[in-house]
Amino acid sequence: MGLSTFFKNLFGSAKKTTNELADKAEIAAEHAKETAKPYLEKAETFVEEKFKEVKEASEPLIEKAEAFTEDAKETISDYAEKATDALSDVIKNVKERTSDDRTNKIEEDAD
Repeated sequence: MGLSTFFKNLFGSAKKTTNELADKAEIAAEHAKETAKPYLEKAETFVEEKFKEVKEASEPLIEKAEAFTEDAKETISDYAEKATDALSDVIKNVKERTSDDRTNKIEEDAD
């Protein structure tokens, strides 16, 4: 009996010690949360302020980029029209020359 009582006391006290340590760890964690809370709030405020500053600083750049994009669209549109006209002229000339070459060849063959 003495041996079983010894083990019961040993493991019982280990369990009690573990529970006490868990309770202390929980209290320490709560304390750490409470201590860190003001710093987290300051960090959150800092991040929000910096985000606003970046947003305000980038707005003119975004507006310039939008204006540049519009200008680029217009320029490209103008050149696209000119390129289309030029290609149409090239195709027309090729057709005319091809047609003229065929006509000349037919006339030569007929002679």
